[in-house]
Amino acid sequence: MKQLFKKKASQMIGLDIGTRYIKAVLFEQEGSQIKVQSFACEQINGNAFADREIKDFDAVSNALKKVKLSLKSKKKDVVVAISGGSVLSKIVYMDPDQQDFELETQIEIESDSLIPYPLEEVYLDFEELGESKTHVGKVDVLLSAAHKDVVDSRITLLREVEFNPKVVDIESYALGNAIIEFADYPEDKPILCFNIGASQLQLCVVLNDRVIYSKEHSFGMNSLIQDLSIIHTLEKSETEQQLVNGDLPATWREDTFPIFLANLNQHISRAVQMYISSTGAERPEAMILSGGGANIEEIAAELEGELAIDVSIFNPFKDMQISEKAEQQGFHKVAPQLAIAAGLASRSFKPCHM
Repeated sequence: MKQLFKKKASQMIGLDIGTRYIKAVLFEQEGSQIKVQSFACEQINGNAFADREIKDFDAVSNALKKVKLSLKSKKKDVVVAISGGSVLSKIVYMDPDQQDFELETQIEIESDSLIPYPLEEVYLDFEELGESKTHVGKVDVLLSAAHKDVVDSRITLLREVEFNPKVVDIESYALGNAIIEFADYPEDKPILCFNIGASQLQLCVVLNDRVIYSKEHSFGMNSLIQDLSIIHTLEKSETEQQLVNGDLPATWREDTFPIFLANLNQHISRAVQMYISSTGAERPEAMILSGGGANIEEIAAELEGELAIDVSIFNPFKDMQISEKAEQQGFHKVAPQLAIAAGLASRSFKPCHM
């Protein structure tokens, strides 16, 4: 595990606002050991999102209040993330040895070709990553842009429940942070992580402590929940709860799961092929899974058989101490679902680019 705690830093709650659940993690330092102090995983009632944009603010606000109660912490500083079609990140190539204000000026001048929105409608951030390996005499600069409405809506909700948003990240890079800090993987070999969420299948590829590729695909656990609800004549909320608790009718593994597994396999195969085509990479030998879908028993083994590559579940917390309170609340049952929240919480212990 990387040494995150070189000096005492201000703790921030990693808060992952998904379309069906809000997940939160709070770390603390005990010597050189990371400890999960508390966590939360609260369902959002109804259909509060459309294309990753909040439509039912009351439902999300109520879930945030439950998260705050579950954490039982006086900490208010949070790190959140955004994703979706109105969020953009790309590598651009700039002249070296420029100050931030010089880079900002250059990006603003070239914004028409870099950003598909009027500049006054977006928030911009950028970070120099180092010498470019593909463009001689240039440096790679990570440019991120998000529509102001997407950011402002979340900030407003968080402040209403007395959270203090300190950092707004992008989900794919938060997942990348979790992989970089908490996953075991060989140097000079890319590691592919598929995060199986409610409405999105996110692919994040990390190589040598850097996110080299990320892509969001419209597929997730909602597909399985809908089919289960129809076949077993259950409300969607009841279906979700039974799936989490392991109380579904025993036949679901035969009548519903194979269809979901086949669709998931197809989407993953297509995503891998897109990654290979766009980067020229070799076919991966292994991948890891996170998100709510990774909680399904035996899903890694099932996909491994279908894809003919090694598949394992990503547990960012395997080398951490877990508080007694978190253990009693069933932390390990949802650990893979908290991967993005873990990546966000890890921002507590590194300097942020402002």
